[in-house]
Amino acid sequence: MSYTRLTVDVQDKVGHLILSQPDEYNRMPPAFWEEFPDALDSLDRRGDVRALVISSTGKHFTAGMDVSAFTTPREQTWDRGRTGEMARRNLNRLQSVFTRLETVRMPVLAAVQGGCVGGGVDLVAACDARYCTADAFFCIQEINIGLAADVGTLQRLPKLISEGLMRELAYTGRRLPAEEARTAGLVNAVYEGQSAMLESVLRIAGDIASKSPLAITSTKHLLQYGRDHSVSDTLNYQLAWMGAVSQGEEMATYFKARAEGREPEYPDLPPLE
Repeated sequence: MSYTRLTVDVQDKVGHLILSQPDEYNRMPPAFWEEFPDALDSLDRRGDVRALVISSTGKHFTAGMDVSAFTTPREQTWDRGRTGEMARRNLNRLQSVFTRLETVRMPVLAAVQGGCVGGGVDLVAACDARYCTADAFFCIQEINIGLAADVGTLQRLPKLISEGLMRELAYTGRRLPAEEARTAGLVNAVYEGQSAMLESVLRIAGDIASKSPLAITSTKHLLQYGRDHSVSDTLNYQLAWMGAVSQGEEMATYFKARAEGREPEYPDLPPLE
């Protein structure tokens, strides 16, 4: 697929997905919802992409959902029940786009500049880690236009920040500035400018990419499982997971390399059919 809303690059086993419509503040029209999951699937299938950075261009990370989705009149051809069933399926499709960030085999790091609004919060909340510039802000914009956020923010953000702050942001739609986002634990670090942020985030992604991809994907999968299950359930699940997946030669590779005074080099994950 050729992309109109984003660009994709892979260097040294690090993928970089860049939202590329700055003149439109990287809004999310229908094309975005087709291209973004296709790009994620393509990167995941390769097997040689061990970490992924998502960044943006221009003044703002993203203005979120294209407002035409809310303002364009639609002809009513179905009864209320069928219209509702169709709307539910469409919303499920949108939700699955950002859920894909949690199920790809590599960790995903978001690098945010300027505004991260509405659907942008849905996106970054599904990433493994978030970083931002000093001028960045986050806004649950949906409440300001008469909606409850419905593509993942209300489900994922409470796992990242305190419940009280989460509810305040969701009820008021106010902007959460960069330093407050860092203090709240939403972002790992704040940078003066975008170039410094990207340099640092790509370096972190490179560090991740130097590790065993089998160990990294296992760690990501188990962290995701543990978020939604009890400690006891997760420990029991890990017994089965590690019995199936920890049969590689990763530790032998590491200790052999260290004995020889060099950095270990691990095989890529197998491509997905």
